[in-house]
Amino acid sequence: MTAAQTITNCRFETVLIKPSHYDDQGYVIQWWKAWIPSNSMACLYAMVQDLQQRKVLGEDVEIGLTAYDEMNTIIPVQKIIKQIKDNGNCGLVCMVGVQSNQFPRAMDMARQFRAAGVDVAIGGFHVSGCISMLPELPLDLQEAQSLGISLFAGEAEEHLHEVFQDAYAGDLKPVYNFMHDLPNLQNQVTPFMPRELVQRYDGVISSFDAGRGCPFQCSFCTIINVQGRKSRWRDADDIERLVRANREQGIFRFFVTDDNFARNKNWEPIFDRLIELRENEGIEVRFLIQVDTLCHKLPNFVEKAARAGCTHVFIGLENINPDNLVHMKKNQNRITEYRKMFQMWKDKGVITYAGYILGLPTDTPESLKRDIEIVQRELPVDLLEFTVLTPLPGSEDHKNLYLKQVWMDPDMNKYDLEHVTTAHPLMSAEVWQQTYRDIWKWYYTDEHIARMMKRNIHYGIKPVRIWHGILQIFCAMAYEGVHPQQCGYLRRKVRSQRRSGLPREPALTFYPRRIAETISTYGRLGLYAWRIHRMRKRLQKDPSVKNYTDLAITPVVEEEAEDLEMFKLNESSLAAVDKAKRQAEARKKHEAQKASAA
Repeated sequence: MTAAQTITNCRFETVLIKPSHYDDQGYVIQWWKAWIPSNSMACLYAMVQDLQQRKVLGEDVEIGLTAYDEMNTIIPVQKIIKQIKDNGNCGLVCMVGVQSNQFPRAMDMARQFRAAGVDVAIGGFHVSGCISMLPELPLDLQEAQSLGISLFAGEAEEHLHEVFQDAYAGDLKPVYNFMHDLPNLQNQVTPFMPRELVQRYDGVISSFDAGRGCPFQCSFCTIINVQGRKSRWRDADDIERLVRANREQGIFRFFVTDDNFARNKNWEPIFDRLIELRENEGIEVRFLIQVDTLCHKLPNFVEKAARAGCTHVFIGLENINPDNLVHMKKNQNRITEYRKMFQMWKDKGVITYAGYILGLPTDTPESLKRDIEIVQRELPVDLLEFTVLTPLPGSEDHKNLYLKQVWMDPDMNKYDLEHVTTAHPLMSAEVWQQTYRDIWKWYYTDEHIARMMKRNIHYGIKPVRIWHGILQIFCAMAYEGVHPQQCGYLRRKVRSQRRSGLPREPALTFYPRRIAETISTYGRLGLYAWRIHRMRKRLQKDPSVKNYTDLAITPVVEEEAEDLEMFKLNESSLAAVDKAKRQAEARKKHEAQKASAA
């Protein structure tokens, strides 16, 4: 007899959990308020609501829904077990959006649920990436299956009802593999989270994906192998609907999670609709998008992004060395376009935020320090975040190393872009890891912070926005020791929530040390914030700063002809500049021919 047949209240309990992961001491990383909302959670939350409205389990069956993001919530495992057991064991715990570094934590919770007989399903990039790229399931996914945990690969929009119906019937399948059946996104259920979840994030910010997929072939990327290389997008009507739904609960700030919004084929109608909402109806919308380094070549893209409400843009800069870009198959990145691209965003009052990868084959501490100093002098990028080149499961890099049986760290918890997980030809693991810690300090010097503030004053942008960004981006690593994408306000450490296999520390040891850590961390952070605040005030009061200029913000007239150190790093840099010159000359010749023909 199934669970559905034994209960009398006709209710199916659904619990969504977005797991965090462990720090180096084995404690769950979580905060009073996290910074980045989970789009996976928003998508699944809305989909479960839709299943309830459509009565997919029957007219008399109610679908209960509870959601937790472990980044800002202590997961009440025993309470959840009781909740489902009291319901005749009719329910399902869904671990959503589980990345590779979060899989060990997800498994630690899942073991507790399974020991109590509660059904568990795990989905996300780790499961989907491994199933899409590897010839066989890795050991961690095999262990999950041995515990009776169901694995979900692919996207849930058109298939979640199958999982729920099977769970309700007590017949969950070991694997649901929909990697070859990725849905179109038009008229699908749009992402949504209620305010009680959203307000647990900094600034009450929600998230949505306006599209999925990316046409490029970056070897370190998992997106192209999980979401595909074909652009799939939501209609402008879909975006308007989710904006209005969030407006009703007082939410107007969003993190748009498209890996590359510039390659969303519907970008312009979406921007036009947001512009209409803002300029004609006065509906406030602000958002951050992620784009590539050639987005500015799309006519009107930067201008319309700013008008639509883009306040911050994350750009996949990754490197300034053409040899490294080729190695990553980041061929779309053209160093001759970097400065012009950043200037166009700054002209529109947008804060620029870029990623930079270290650990490419030719990298050394010396070369990286040199390259960062060039970036400081020659590019008007505001905020940089640094990541260790990591063979993430689901990427081409991981697949190639796996097939060649090259050593990779077996601990998935380290695959967070902060830890060294494989060998480097020129740096030992210790040197590579130390360089990662050092590079943040190399970029965020007091001298360069002042330079960034002066540049933004030049563009008419309030430097307080840079101050705030530095406190989040730089201070996350400098004071909390974590990457900004997994940071938040006021770190929590729960003594009882430690990685399996590690002992629970005695209270007399744990709590005094934790109090000392907290005082030290936030005391030093407070002093630093005050010092940079005073720097900002001094610069704002200095009338000469309004006339500040430097090479990075000097308008680009003919970027291919400029004499920049970035263009002379090596033979590949010189070749890239030569190619850009030849392309520019060809364009001029073509335009002249068209003009004469007219």
